Amino acid sequence: MQNADPAPGTTEHTEREKWTSDAARDLYELPFNDLLFRAHSVHRENFDPNLVQLSKLLNIKTGGCPEDCGYCSQSAFHNSNVKATKLMDTATVIAEAKKAKQEGATRYCMGAAWSSPKPRDEAAIVSMIEGVKALGLETCMTLGMLSDQQARTFAEAGLDYYNHNIDTSERFYPQVVTTRTFDDRLETLAHVRQAGIKVCSGGILGLGEEVGDRIDMLLTLANLPEPPESVPINMLIPMPGSKMAAAAPVDVIDFVRIIALARLMMPQSHVRLTAGRASMSDEMQALCFFAGANSIFIGDTLLTAANPGEDRDSSLLRRLRLTPATLEMRE
Repeated sequence: MQNADPAPGTTEHTEREKWTSDAARDLYELPFNDLLFRAHSVHRENFDPNLVQLSKLLNIKTGGCPEDCGYCSQSAFHNSNVKATKLMDTATVIAEAKKAKQEGATRYCMGAAWSSPKPRDEAAIVSMIEGVKALGLETCMTLGMLSDQQARTFAEAGLDYYNHNIDTSERFYPQVVTTRTFDDRLETLAHVRQAGIKVCSGGILGLGEEVGDRIDMLLTLANLPEPPESVPINMLIPMPGSKMAAAAPVDVIDFVRIIALARLMMPQSHVRLTAGRASMSDEMQALCFFAGANSIFIGDTLLTAANPGEDRDSSLLRRLRLTPATLEMRE
């Protein structure tokens, strides 16, 4: 990027402008205070800096997944002792969604351990979307790959968001997953976008990737025709029995740098602090919020992994004087 061009991370640098690897790397390598100052400034320009969106995630179908994602305890390839279950009935899902609404969630996310939904399950998924939508909650699903027709079917049912993470860079991706390609993931994101559903897509830090892979992951997302409205940044939770059970922990400062970079590269997206929060200190989470994270999952579990729980989250938000977003605040 030439000196005459708007500096990345400013209001003049729009989401439609393609990011380069050099521009992103230059931001990432700024002195930490400068990086956080820039990220927080951009965050304030686009969001209320003291407002946090709360979501709740329910595993509507656990285990037995035919994909070999190296980080996942639900893969059939891993000896993780996670018992495979059938798809939950709609009434149970709706009852859990009502509880989530009472706990302050404004978005309800439902995840199934599938490669992709089978035709026989589509009617049940539609029923769940319609039921949760009727409660006044935003709806989100993560069901693996979607065809164009499936995306349109779920859009017609009222699905607001679809989560499909790209996980890491295209270069490092084959070290994480071999049963589907990086392009497969991008194709699903395209189907979701074309159907008029908002995109939720991010990645995982701590898979054994390099810093360049983390930056390239954000480049892929930021340079989509439209960046995702929601960008989950996960810190790997090493799951016993999975391929990456012995992965080294992520450096805290490196993690915060990626949160800040995501905010600068996708200024109008919600950056979600996702998996791994149970092992994060309050101080680390506070830095992430300052750097631009403004969305979290609440509850005791995330799929099969631990989450901080209501008491700890309420205490942290209270200490930081952060306010949970309400249903009335939605655009």
